[in-house]
Amino acid sequence: MSDAAPLPTGSAIKADWPSFLSATASSLEEAQAYCRQLAQSHYENFVVASLFLPSHLRQPFYDLYAYCRISDDLGDETGDPALSLELLAQWEQMVRNCYSGTVLHPVFISLGQTIERFEIPIHPFLDLLQAFRMDQVKKRYETYDELLEYCRFSANPVGRLVLYLGGYRDAERQSLSDQTCTGLQLANHWQDIALDFRRLDRIYLPREDMQQFGYTETDLQNGVCDERFRELMAFEGARARAMFQEGIKLVRLVDRRMARDIYLFNLAGLEVLNLLKKNGYNIFVKRPAISKTRAMGLVLRSWWQNRSLK
Repeated sequence: MSDAAPLPTGSAIKADWPSFLSATASSLEEAQAYCRQLAQSHYENFVVASLFLPSHLRQPFYDLYAYCRISDDLGDETGDPALSLELLAQWEQMVRNCYSGTVLHPVFISLGQTIERFEIPIHPFLDLLQAFRMDQVKKRYETYDELLEYCRFSANPVGRLVLYLGGYRDAERQSLSDQTCTGLQLANHWQDIALDFRRLDRIYLPREDMQQFGYTETDLQNGVCDERFRELMAFEGARARAMFQEGIKLVRLVDRRMARDIYLFNLAGLEVLNLLKKNGYNIFVKRPAISKTRAMGLVLRSWWQNRSLK
Protein backbone atom coordinates (compact mmCIF):
# COMPACT_ATOMS: atom_id res chain seq x y z
CA MET A 1 0.00 0.00 0.00
CA SER A 2 2.07 2.89 -1.26
CA ASP A 3 5.33 2.78 0.71
CA ALA A 4 3.79 1.04 3.70
CA ALA A 5 4.38 -2.54 4.72
CA PRO A 6 1.67 -5.11 3.98
CA LEU A 7 -1.35 -4.73 6.21
CA PRO A 8 -1.15 -6.73 9.45
CA THR A 9 -3.70 -9.45 10.07
CA GLY A 10 -4.24 -12.00 12.81
CA SER A 11 -2.00 -11.58 15.85
CA ALA A 12 -0.11 -8.73 14.14
CA ILE A 13 -3.16 -6.50 14.65
CA LYS A 14 -2.49 -6.61 18.39
CA ALA A 15 0.83 -4.85 17.94
CA ASP A 16 0.11 -2.62 14.96
CA TRP A 17 -3.58 -1.77 14.92
CA PRO A 18 -3.11 2.02 14.44
CA SER A 19 -1.19 1.41 11.20
CA PHE A 20 -3.75 -1.14 10.15
CA LEU A 21 -6.75 1.15 10.52
CA SER A 22 -5.00 4.12 8.91
CA ALA A 23 -3.72 2.19 5.88
CA THR A 24 -4.54 3.38 2.37
CA ALA A 25 -4.08 1.99 -1.13
CA SER A 26 -2.81 3.91 -4.12
CA SER A 27 -5.11 2.13 -6.57
CA LEU A 28 -8.07 -0.22 -6.86
CA GLU A 29 -5.74 -2.89 -8.22
CA GLU A 30 -3.52 -2.63 -5.14
CA ALA A 31 -6.53 -2.91 -2.85
CA GLN A 32 -7.86 -5.91 -4.76
CA ALA A 33 -4.47 -7.60 -4.56
CA TYR A 34 -4.49 -7.32 -0.78
CA CYS A 35 -7.93 -8.91 -0.45
CA ARG A 36 -6.93 -11.63 -2.89
CA GLN A 37 -3.68 -12.41 -1.06
CA LEU A 38 -5.42 -12.56 2.30
CA ALA A 39 -8.08 -14.97 1.05
CA GLN A 40 -5.58 -17.24 -0.68
CA SER A 41 -3.05 -17.42 2.15
CA HIS A 42 -5.16 -17.77 5.28
CA TYR A 43 -5.76 -21.36 6.41
CA GLU A 44 -9.35 -22.47 6.76
CA ASN A 45 -10.96 -25.89 7.07
CA PHE A 46 -13.60 -24.54 4.74
CA VAL A 47 -12.54 -23.86 1.15
CA VAL A 48 -12.20 -20.20 0.13
CA ALA A 49 -13.10 -19.16 -3.42
CA SER A 50 -12.96 -22.67 -4.81
CA LEU A 51 -12.26 -23.58 -8.39
CA PHE A 52 -16.00 -23.79 -9.03
CA LEU A 53 -16.53 -20.05 -8.77
CA PRO A 54 -16.72 -18.32 -12.14
CA SER A 55 -13.82 -15.95 -12.68
CA HIS A 56 -15.99 -12.83 -12.47
CA LEU A 57 -17.05 -13.76 -8.92
CA ARG A 58 -13.63 -14.56 -7.48
CA GLN A 59 -12.51 -11.03 -6.67
CA PRO A 60 -15.88 -10.17 -5.08
CA PHE A 61 -15.59 -13.36 -3.04
CA TYR A 62 -12.07 -12.34 -1.95
CA ASP A 63 -13.39 -8.91 -0.95
CA LEU A 64 -16.11 -10.39 1.23
CA TYR A 65 -13.66 -12.85 2.76
CA ALA A 66 -11.16 -10.08 3.59
CA TYR A 67 -13.86 -8.10 5.38
CA CYS A 68 -15.04 -11.12 7.36
CA ARG A 69 -11.52 -12.31 8.19
CA ILE A 70 -10.33 -8.94 9.45
CA SER A 71 -13.54 -8.31 11.40
CA ASP A 72 -12.99 -11.63 13.16
CA ASP A 73 -9.35 -10.79 13.88
CA LEU A 74 -10.29 -7.41 15.36
CA GLY A 75 -12.54 -9.27 17.77
CA ASP A 76 -10.25 -12.18 18.64
CA GLU A 77 -6.63 -11.18 18.21
CA THR A 78 -6.08 -8.11 20.40
CA GLY A 79 -6.21 -9.92 23.75
CA ASP A 80 -8.11 -6.94 25.16
CA PRO A 81 -11.94 -6.83 24.95
CA ALA A 82 -12.03 -3.06 25.46
CA LEU A 83 -9.57 -2.53 22.63
CA SER A 84 -11.49 -4.93 20.40
CA LEU A 85 -14.70 -2.98 20.99
CA GLU A 86 -12.89 0.23 20.09
CA LEU A 87 -11.47 -1.27 16.90
CA LEU A 88 -14.80 -2.78 15.90
CA ALA A 89 -16.46 0.62 16.36
CA GLN A 90 -13.89 2.21 14.06
CA TRP A 91 -14.29 -0.63 11.56
CA GLU A 92 -18.06 -0.14 11.61
CA GLN A 93 -17.63 3.54 10.85
CA MET A 94 -15.51 2.55 7.85
CA VAL A 95 -18.35 0.31 6.66
CA ARG A 96 -20.78 3.21 6.92
CA ASN A 97 -18.33 5.52 5.18
CA CYS A 98 -18.04 2.96 2.39
CA TYR A 99 -21.79 3.24 1.78
CA SER A 100 -21.57 7.03 1.75
CA GLY A 101 -18.79 6.94 -0.84
CA THR A 102 -15.90 7.86 1.49
CA VAL A 103 -13.28 5.11 1.31
CA LEU A 104 -9.58 5.14 2.08
CA HIS A 105 -8.84 1.75 3.57
CA PRO A 106 -7.73 -0.89 1.00
CA VAL A 107 -10.36 -3.42 2.07
CA PHE A 108 -13.17 -0.94 1.55
CA ILE A 109 -11.76 0.42 -1.70
CA SER A 110 -12.02 -3.09 -3.12
CA LEU A 111 -15.19 -4.06 -1.27
CA GLY A 112 -16.93 -0.87 -2.31
CA GLN A 113 -16.75 -1.95 -5.94
CA THR A 114 -18.38 -5.26 -5.05
CA ILE A 115 -21.09 -3.62 -2.95
CA GLU A 116 -22.04 -1.28 -5.77
CA ARG A 117 -21.89 -3.91 -8.48
CA PHE A 118 -24.11 -6.43 -6.68
CA GLU A 119 -26.29 -3.94 -4.78
CA ILE A 120 -25.45 -5.48 -1.40
CA PRO A 121 -27.24 -3.87 1.58
CA ILE A 122 -25.30 -2.80 4.63
CA HIS A 123 -27.03 -4.91 7.28
CA PRO A 124 -25.14 -8.22 6.77
CA PHE A 125 -21.85 -6.38 7.31
CA LEU A 126 -23.17 -4.73 10.47
CA ASP A 127 -24.64 -8.00 11.75
CA LEU A 128 -21.21 -9.62 11.61
CA LEU A 129 -19.74 -6.85 13.73
CA GLN A 130 -22.54 -7.33 16.24
CA ALA A 131 -21.44 -10.95 16.68
CA PHE A 132 -17.85 -9.94 17.34
CA ARG A 133 -19.03 -7.38 19.88
CA MET A 134 -21.02 -10.11 21.59
CA ASP A 135 -17.84 -12.15 21.87
CA GLN A 136 -16.25 -9.40 23.95
CA VAL A 137 -18.96 -9.40 26.60
CA LYS A 138 -20.61 -12.83 26.44
CA LYS A 139 -18.44 -15.82 27.31
CA ARG A 140 -21.09 -18.44 28.14
CA TYR A 141 -24.40 -19.58 26.60
CA GLU A 142 -27.16 -20.87 28.80
CA THR A 143 -29.34 -22.39 26.08
CA TYR A 144 -29.12 -23.69 22.53
CA ASP A 145 -31.51 -20.93 21.43
CA GLU A 146 -29.03 -18.35 22.74
CA LEU A 147 -26.30 -19.96 20.68
CA LEU A 148 -28.49 -19.96 17.57
CA GLU A 149 -29.11 -16.24 18.10
CA TYR A 150 -25.35 -15.71 18.14
CA CYS A 151 -25.02 -17.72 14.91
CA ARG A 152 -27.69 -15.50 13.35
CA PHE A 153 -25.17 -12.67 13.56
CA SER A 154 -21.86 -14.53 13.30
CA ALA A 155 -22.57 -17.01 10.49
CA ASN A 156 -25.76 -16.41 8.56
CA PRO A 157 -24.76 -13.00 7.11
CA VAL A 158 -21.83 -14.67 5.33
CA GLY A 159 -24.07 -16.97 3.33
CA ARG A 160 -26.44 -14.16 2.50
CA LEU A 161 -23.55 -12.04 1.24
CA VAL A 162 -22.51 -14.88 -1.07
CA LEU A 163 -26.08 -15.23 -2.32
CA TYR A 164 -26.07 -11.55 -3.27
CA LEU A 165 -23.12 -12.29 -5.56
CA GLY A 166 -25.35 -14.75 -7.40
CA GLY A 167 -28.23 -12.30 -7.60
CA TYR A 168 -30.35 -14.20 -5.06
CA ARG A 169 -32.25 -12.08 -2.54
CA ASP A 170 -35.36 -14.10 -1.65
CA ALA A 171 -36.30 -15.42 1.80
CA GLU A 172 -36.42 -19.11 0.79
CA ARG A 173 -32.84 -19.25 -0.43
CA GLN A 174 -31.63 -17.15 2.48
CA SER A 175 -33.30 -19.49 4.96
CA LEU A 176 -31.64 -22.56 3.44
CA SER A 177 -28.32 -20.74 3.37
CA ASP A 178 -28.76 -19.97 7.06
CA GLN A 179 -29.00 -23.69 7.78
CA THR A 180 -25.66 -24.42 6.13
CA CYS A 181 -23.95 -21.40 7.67
CA THR A 182 -25.16 -22.13 11.19
CA GLY A 183 -24.13 -25.76 10.72
CA LEU A 184 -20.65 -24.61 9.70
CA GLN A 185 -20.45 -22.28 12.69
CA LEU A 186 -21.45 -25.07 15.06
CA ALA A 187 -18.93 -27.48 13.53
CA ASN A 188 -16.28 -24.80 13.94
CA HIS A 189 -17.27 -24.29 17.58
CA TRP A 190 -17.08 -28.01 18.31
CA GLN A 191 -13.62 -28.45 16.77
CA ASP A 192 -12.33 -25.40 18.68
CA ILE A 193 -13.81 -26.09 22.13
CA ALA A 194 -10.43 -26.47 23.82
CA LEU A 195 -8.82 -23.58 21.93
CA ASP A 196 -11.67 -21.16 22.57
CA PHE A 197 -11.70 -21.99 26.28
CA ARG A 198 -7.96 -21.82 26.85
CA ARG A 199 -7.18 -18.82 24.68
CA LEU A 200 -10.36 -16.74 24.90
CA ASP A 201 -12.23 -18.08 27.97
CA ARG A 202 -15.27 -18.76 25.78
CA ILE A 203 -17.57 -21.76 25.99
CA TYR A 204 -20.06 -22.12 23.15
CA LEU A 205 -21.43 -25.42 24.47
CA PRO A 206 -24.84 -24.50 25.93
CA ARG A 207 -24.83 -24.86 29.70
CA GLU A 208 -28.19 -26.65 29.62
CA ASP A 209 -26.70 -29.33 27.34
CA MET A 210 -23.65 -29.76 29.54
CA GLN A 211 -25.94 -30.21 32.53
CA GLN A 212 -28.06 -32.74 30.64
CA PHE A 213 -25.02 -34.98 30.18
CA GLY A 214 -23.51 -34.24 33.59
CA TYR A 215 -20.46 -32.47 32.17
CA THR A 216 -19.10 -29.45 34.02
CA GLU A 217 -16.94 -26.45 33.27
CA THR A 218 -14.35 -27.91 35.63
CA ASP A 219 -14.29 -31.05 33.48
CA LEU A 220 -13.71 -28.87 30.45
CA GLN A 221 -10.93 -26.98 32.19
CA ASN A 222 -9.25 -30.27 33.06
CA GLY A 223 -9.60 -31.63 29.52
CA VAL A 224 -11.83 -34.53 30.53
CA CYS A 225 -12.88 -36.58 27.51
CA ASP A 226 -15.01 -39.36 28.92
CA GLU A 227 -18.31 -40.98 27.98
CA ARG A 228 -20.26 -37.95 29.17
CA PHE A 229 -18.30 -35.64 26.88
CA ARG A 230 -18.50 -38.00 23.91
CA GLU A 231 -22.27 -38.29 24.28
CA LEU A 232 -22.55 -34.51 24.60
CA MET A 233 -20.50 -33.99 21.47
CA ALA A 234 -22.43 -36.61 19.51
CA PHE A 235 -25.62 -34.80 20.52
CA GLU A 236 -24.32 -31.44 19.33
CA GLY A 237 -22.89 -32.98 16.17
CA ALA A 238 -26.29 -34.44 15.28
CA ARG A 239 -27.80 -30.97 15.46
CA ALA A 240 -25.25 -29.63 12.99
CA ARG A 241 -25.72 -32.63 10.67
CA ALA A 242 -29.46 -31.96 10.54
CA MET A 243 -28.74 -28.40 9.44
CA PHE A 244 -26.48 -29.57 6.63
CA GLN A 245 -29.18 -31.98 5.48
CA GLU A 246 -31.63 -29.09 5.24
CA GLY A 247 -29.19 -26.59 3.79
CA ILE A 248 -28.11 -28.90 0.97
CA LYS A 249 -31.51 -28.31 -0.65
CA LEU A 250 -30.20 -24.93 -1.77
CA VAL A 251 -28.03 -26.53 -4.47
CA ARG A 252 -31.13 -27.07 -6.62
CA LEU A 253 -32.15 -23.44 -6.35
CA VAL A 254 -28.97 -21.73 -7.59
CA ASP A 255 -26.82 -21.89 -10.69
CA ARG A 256 -24.39 -24.75 -11.24
CA ARG A 257 -21.15 -23.18 -10.09
CA MET A 258 -22.59 -21.68 -6.95
CA ALA A 259 -24.39 -24.97 -6.29
CA ARG A 260 -21.09 -26.82 -6.33
CA ASP A 261 -19.60 -24.43 -3.79
CA ILE A 262 -22.63 -24.75 -1.52
CA TYR A 263 -22.39 -28.52 -1.78
CA LEU A 264 -18.69 -28.28 -0.99
CA PHE A 265 -19.32 -26.16 2.11
CA ASN A 266 -21.73 -28.81 3.35
CA LEU A 267 -19.19 -31.57 2.67
CA ALA A 268 -16.48 -29.65 4.52
CA GLY A 269 -18.69 -29.15 7.56
CA LEU A 270 -19.67 -32.81 7.60
CA GLU A 271 -16.02 -33.77 7.24
CA VAL A 272 -15.17 -31.83 10.41
CA LEU A 273 -17.95 -33.64 12.25
CA ASN A 274 -16.70 -36.98 10.90
CA LEU A 275 -13.14 -36.21 12.05
CA LEU A 276 -14.41 -35.30 15.49
CA LYS A 277 -16.21 -38.62 15.74
CA LYS A 278 -13.25 -40.55 14.33
CA ASN A 279 -10.97 -39.01 16.98
CA GLY A 280 -13.37 -40.02 19.73
CA TYR A 281 -14.25 -36.32 20.20
CA ASN A 282 -10.94 -35.81 22.00
CA ILE A 283 -10.37 -32.23 20.89
CA PHE A 284 -8.12 -31.74 23.93
CA VAL A 285 -5.43 -33.80 22.23
CA LYS A 286 -5.90 -32.99 18.57
CA ARG A 287 -7.95 -30.38 16.74
CA PRO A 288 -9.45 -31.94 13.60
CA ALA A 289 -8.11 -30.46 10.38
CA ILE A 290 -8.92 -31.35 6.80
CA SER A 291 -5.72 -32.25 4.94
CA LYS A 292 -5.00 -30.78 1.52
CA THR A 293 -5.39 -34.22 -0.02
CA ARG A 294 -8.75 -34.74 1.63
CA ALA A 295 -9.86 -31.22 0.67
CA MET A 296 -9.12 -31.99 -2.98
CA GLY A 297 -11.11 -35.18 -2.62
CA LEU A 298 -14.07 -33.16 -1.37
CA VAL A 299 -13.72 -30.81 -4.34
CA LEU A 300 -13.80 -33.73 -6.77
CA ARG A 301 -16.74 -35.30 -5.00
CA SER A 302 -18.67 -32.04 -5.18
CA TRP A 303 -17.99 -31.80 -8.91
CA TRP A 304 -19.02 -35.41 -9.52
CA GLN A 305 -22.21 -35.24 -7.47
CA ASN A 306 -23.33 -32.08 -9.29
CA ARG A 307 -22.01 -32.77 -12.79
CA SER A 308 -25.54 -32.87 -14.24
CA LEU A 309 -26.47 -29.41 -12.99
CA LYS A 310 -26.79 -26.67 -15.58
